[in-house]
Amino acid sequence: MELIGIYLMACGLLVVAGTAKAVRPDDTARALATATGGPLRAMRVVVRAGSVAEATVGIAALASPRPWSAGLVAVSYAVFAAFVAYARSTGGPIASCGCFGTPDTPATLVHVVIDAALALSSAAVAWSAPSSGTVVDILSHQPERGVPLAMVSALGAWLVYLAISVLASVRAARSLTGVTFDRRATSP
Repeated sequence: MELIGIYLMACGLLVVAGTAKAVRPDDTARALATATGGPLRAMRVVVRAGSVAEATVGIAALASPRPWSAGLVAVSYAVFAAFVAYARSTGGPIASCGCFGTPDTPATLVHVVIDAALALSSAAVAWSAPSSGTVVDILSHQPERGVPLAMVSALGAWLVYLAISVLASVRAARSLTGVTFDRRATSP
């Protein structure tokens, strides 16, 4: 399973994002209500239920990387990529996807690409995952019992979080101020 590190990152992000949205569902509920036209109150319930399912899938897939659990991770990220792509295509007032339960996280192309990449890598893991065993079994076959791989996966998850939330917020703020960073416009 060559992509196990990316898969671990994907699972960890599901747990973190699912937990965050379960606690703070409003931004995602607003995005969903805008995209579907549904009532905000109902969307909060849908988001909370979906977030609990998201975190549960992440925990189960992290503990037991099997074809069925990796498949659920792949489907989750494919749905996220489709939702963010749809939100971007409507050009509507979706100010936040609320992926991590935080406000002002605009839907960006970077987000779509990351979700699609995580869906594809999780699908590859689903294809090659053993039908039994745990993540500990898989990591035990890695150098240093998988500790470096787990650390790099955690770092990767943090970088993905920054790319989806912080980078998106900075880009949105920059577009509001009209500040550009065109190197050709600077004088020596």
